[in-house]
Amino acid sequence: MKSEIEKAAEVVKSGGVILYPTDTIWGLGCDPNNEEAINKIIAIKKRADHKSFILLVNSERLLNRYVKEIPDVCFDLIDCADRPLTIIYPGGQHLSKKVMGEDLSIGIRLTDYPFCDQLINKLKYAIVSTSANISGDKSPASFQDVVEEIRDAVDYVVDLPEEAKGSTASQIIKISAKSEIEIIRK
Repeated sequence: MKSEIEKAAEVVKSGGVILYPTDTIWGLGCDPNNEEAINKIIAIKKRADHKSFILLVNSERLLNRYVKEIPDVCFDLIDCADRPLTIIYPGGQHLSKKVMGEDLSIGIRLTDYPFCDQLINKLKYAIVSTSANISGDKSPASFQDVVEEIRDAVDYVVDLPEEAKGSTASQIIKISAKSEIEIIRK
């Protein structure tokens, strides 16, 4: 796995897009501040360019880097989650506006999945994580579910085909600045 982390980090740092296993499904990833790479993901997925992205972080330190103020309820939600949980926080910061919502919110999942954790450690910043599918199609639970069109369009395919911890996308909850909770995806 170490050599795959090295190669994936090199591609991301040089502005490329990777296809990689996550704690949920197979995803497309890039540097959340590289707008050329973000645009490439938008083109690969054939998705509207106004839609926001999810980021993966592996520590509260990184979470604090990208969110202006984290409502206290978020830590309770993270602690109580029994499956991967993405929280949409009010007030993203230090990121391309292309990954944030129109209201400047940002969806972030704290992961301890070994491949993602080590990749983020190597990069020293968050990574974009969006499902490796054409917009509107089913999310790929396994590498075999990733269509050839996606595989051919990325700059690097992480060679861990049997990896991917889960088989479904994460739960998504949006938190307002007043700590109001809205369930986006169960």
